[in-house]
Amino acid sequence: MTRPHPMVTSNTPASDPPESTCDVLVIGGGPAGSTVASLLAERGHQVVVLDKDRHPRFHIGESLLPANLPLFERLGVADEIRAIGMYKPGAEFVSPHHDHTQTFHFAEAWDKSMPHAYQVKRAEFDQVLLRNAARLGAQVHEGCKATGVVFEDDGSVRVTARLDDGAEQRWHARFLVDASGRDTFLANRFRIKERNPRHNSSAVYAHFRHARRHEGDAEGNISIFWFDHGWFWFIPMSNDTTSVGMVTWPYHMKSRAGRPLEQFLMDNIATCPKLQERLVNAERITPVEATGNFSYVSQRNHGANYLMLGDAFAFIDPVFSSGVWLAMHSGVIGADTVDTCLRQPARAKSALARFDRAMRHGPKEFSWFIYRVTNPIMRDFFMYPKNVFRVKEALLSVLAGDVFGKTPIWRSLFIFKVIYYAANILQPRRAFMAWQKRRFNIRKVDDPSLYRA
Repeated sequence: MTRPHPMVTSNTPASDPPESTCDVLVIGGGPAGSTVASLLAERGHQVVVLDKDRHPRFHIGESLLPANLPLFERLGVADEIRAIGMYKPGAEFVSPHHDHTQTFHFAEAWDKSMPHAYQVKRAEFDQVLLRNAARLGAQVHEGCKATGVVFEDDGSVRVTARLDDGAEQRWHARFLVDASGRDTFLANRFRIKERNPRHNSSAVYAHFRHARRHEGDAEGNISIFWFDHGWFWFIPMSNDTTSVGMVTWPYHMKSRAGRPLEQFLMDNIATCPKLQERLVNAERITPVEATGNFSYVSQRNHGANYLMLGDAFAFIDPVFSSGVWLAMHSGVIGADTVDTCLRQPARAKSALARFDRAMRHGPKEFSWFIYRVTNPIMRDFFMYPKNVFRVKEALLSVLAGDVFGKTPIWRSLFIFKVIYYAANILQPRRAFMAWQKRRFNIRKVDDPSLYRA
């Protein structure tokens, strides 16, 4: 039984701090870092987690998937997540080119055992996961930002970090896990982070109160609103808090033309009447923030003595709420991989190869749909779903995050893709215009000032 470590929030400066040792050093205390730390500490490894922030702290990515729920049980946090979460039985899609809305219910997916998910405030959610890692035995340092890394010839790793009071600390670890999220600690140092050449988007977002929600169980459904320059999310959470965000192309951010971010967001919401109706009595309760280069991938995700998890490796458009699930699942496979590398070095190469395949599988399966979700032909498919050859059930399984298990969805997904490509062949003018528009949308735009308040 591993003796739990307390949360460490040391503020005592040291002129020349001694170097601490551990088996695994995890950079980042978000969903990926907390998950891998929990599972490795539970297996008896000495784990240290460094998080630059102090929790709770604001973060977007509030919509979870049904596939998260079994993992919450495994980590022992299911009751805590249930207590802070908004019940989410499905996802609603709203199109300006259709008179109706379309709601997908997770209970109708191929696997009927995962009929719902939750919407959560990430400040609360991430804190639950990080505290759980400490309870299971990980030593957690908050307000501690990793600033340097050296890979030694003997296969060990040395990491330097700075506390938020300016003091430095150092660790000597057998293995390094980068779960630093969009900070991409290792990818930046290796210079292997690349824009996703097939996707390019920006996000502008804030929290509101008094937004109009649906009634009954549908109150917690995420709503996706298409508009001419991308899409909006509408995520109901507990205590009358709703997250609203716009995901758009960088070229459209240039149309901001000096307007404050708040005005830019509200002006765009005004072009989406069905979303504006939901916000007519709403009051913004957080600053409007923006982020660019929303979609990227790193050239690799591992080495002999390090792994890159979740967003530290790659990030894809959040339209299907896959971010937290992919991060936590990467923590699960990452824990298995690190455990094998440390305990059975002879099997390390094959374990790392399995890790690489798993890390690429999830984003690949979601990305096929993400690259096409604003295509008018794909939009028709979403607004008029048919279950021929069980393609709707297979699509719902993807929306639920069920892409890593044994659910036999792949034949039906293949048929769905064949039908989609056939529809493009039968509507060549419409398909060509959509391709041309997408090519225009994803072109590179570099202007950091577009994302400042």
